[in-house]
Amino acid sequence: MSGARPVSLRRRLLRWVILTTLATVGLAATMAYRQALDDVQELIDALMAETAQLILTQISDNHAGSLPHRGTTLHSNEPRRSDLPLEFQIGLADGTVLARTENAPDVPLTATPGYADFQFGGEGWRSLTVESANRAYLVQLSLPEDIRDHEALEIAWRMLLPFGLMLPLMVGLIYFSIRRGLKPLDDLAAGVAARSPENLSALPPGAAPAEAQPLVGALNRLLGRVSTALDNERRFTADAAHELRTPLAALKIHAQVAMAGELPPPTRAALEKMQQGVDRTTRLVEQLLRLARLDPLERVAAPQSVDLAGLAAAAVDDAAAAARAGGRSLTLHADPAAGTVDGDPDLLGAALRNLIDNALRYTPAGGRVTVTAGRPDGRRQLGVTDDGPGVPAAELPRLAERFYRGSEPGAEGSGLGLAIVHRIAELHGARLELENLPGGGFSACLRWPAGPDPEEQEPA
Repeated sequence: MSGARPVSLRRRLLRWVILTTLATVGLAATMAYRQALDDVQELIDALMAETAQLILTQISDNHAGSLPHRGTTLHSNEPRRSDLPLEFQIGLADGTVLARTENAPDVPLTATPGYADFQFGGEGWRSLTVESANRAYLVQLSLPEDIRDHEALEIAWRMLLPFGLMLPLMVGLIYFSIRRGLKPLDDLAAGVAARSPENLSALPPGAAPAEAQPLVGALNRLLGRVSTALDNERRFTADAAHELRTPLAALKIHAQVAMAGELPPPTRAALEKMQQGVDRTTRLVEQLLRLARLDPLERVAAPQSVDLAGLAAAAVDDAAAAARAGGRSLTLHADPAAGTVDGDPDLLGAALRNLIDNALRYTPAGGRVTVTAGRPDGRRQLGVTDDGPGVPAAELPRLAERFYRGSEPGAEGSGLGLAIVHRIAELHGARLELENLPGGGFSACLRWPAGPDPEEQEPA
């Protein structure tokens, strides 16, 4: 189910509203056609009755014997798109046909006077039989029902054509209305997505419509539980790390005291390894304490103007002895035009020292580590590059995860150094960018967005 495509509420609403609209239009079209059919039927019946009376009047005024046996189909005098051809038969009361049109259905004239529906020649017909006042003559008028249906369909079409032309506009308005109506949900989702992982404050009650208030309430309760759990975790980490510092320091002192005397070589080697383990554990405790202090922060308290070139030079001086002891070259390329950033110099110094320490640890003896401070593309940056083996490309996105030490066997460190650097970068509005260099080696860089130096900005 994790790969299933989520259902769009907007599309569901749009689909159902459009289907409902089309169903309503179809129902309206059916009702309009039926109404038009009834109206056309009434009109045709009235026309047939009027025409029949005119024919009977002419028969009364003229002798029936003068009527031609073959007559011409009668047509409506009113201009119409579709003609109404009326076929007729004129005859005596006993059914003798005196005159008829060529296309009139050949049915007996003895039918009961009035309207009737019948089948002739494979099609339906509507007829009206009328007798004269003296009951001597009969007149029968007929009209194919398909002409009546065509006339009704044309009338219904004319009624619905404007509505049909407006249908695309109506669909567009429906889509716009749905988007507009769901905008508060989009705003709520955008507000939640834009939050940093450290922002676990409750959503404002008015951030969503009434229908989404249960969701907002559930999110606020979840945010509260997560915030409480994180606070407990940070408090435990800080307390545990703080309590470990004293026994670790005492353990190291005892190891140093024990090594001051005459010891067999195996015992001295064991004590040296124990002291190295204490140093690693102490460094881990210090990193845990630093993370515990950084996690709750949303911004740097009391930021200062930090000179990036001076910061890089100080960090290189601090790490020079460790680089020489490991047989590695440590160089500095600091451009005075790198400028300054607002932040905490101690935190930025710790971040840069972590990057240098990582580079020295993973660069083989005889390798070179370079610390840079510059502004090559208009963005201030601090970087550390080395000519070591780099890391597998698949592991690059995970290097800043806490306690991730990579898949290489014998990897050193606690997996917290880059996590600390990443957190310090976030607090200073910078990005930690990690990459393998094309010619071999590895690069870790703190890069700030393009913009003027804080000291170059005019005071408000």
